[in-house]
Amino acid sequence: MNSEKIVTVFGSSRPKEGDPDYSDAFALGRALARGGFAVCSGGYAGVMEAVSRGAKEAGGKTYGVTADFFKAKTNRWIDVEVRMKTWQERLFELIRLADGFVACKGGTGTLVELAVVWEMLNKSVLTGKPFAVLGDFWSPVLDRVREVELSHPAPWGEANGRLVHVAANPAEAASFLSTRLR
Repeated sequence: MNSEKIVTVFGSSRPKEGDPDYSDAFALGRALARGGFAVCSGGYAGVMEAVSRGAKEAGGKTYGVTADFFKAKTNRWIDVEVRMKTWQERLFELIRLADGFVACKGGTGTLVELAVVWEMLNKSVLTGKPFAVLGDFWSPVLDRVREVELSHPAPWGEANGRLVHVAANPAEAASFLSTRLR
């Protein structure tokens, strides 16, 4: 890979075209591509398809990290497929490729992705890689973790709640990443 900046987007495979979550992810992909970012996702349907489609239609480059574990078909807006064997290898490749992250609304898979990236940032396994969540869907989870951290500060310093930015909309998420990565 060259010096391009890649943003990995996590989110549910369930939204269909016309759903608000699909529309938000499409707008996010478009905003990221217009900001000069390549977009990486899990490469399948739902949010992954929408963010890839938005990026492609805005002239951007897309990556899809897929796995033999899944039987789903890669979406047609992926330029570069990176194929892994297992779910775990896929997760860590999605993280490794990224210069920054956005978590959209999702289920347990997205929750795991959010938690792993957040903890890697917290423990400084990842540094200089901004992380945003789109909308307030994840706010209750973030607030609960921050509540624990504020009542029991970590011995190594600052509460990690500040490591995840809540972006109100796709444009704000793209702007946040542009500010941190340029």
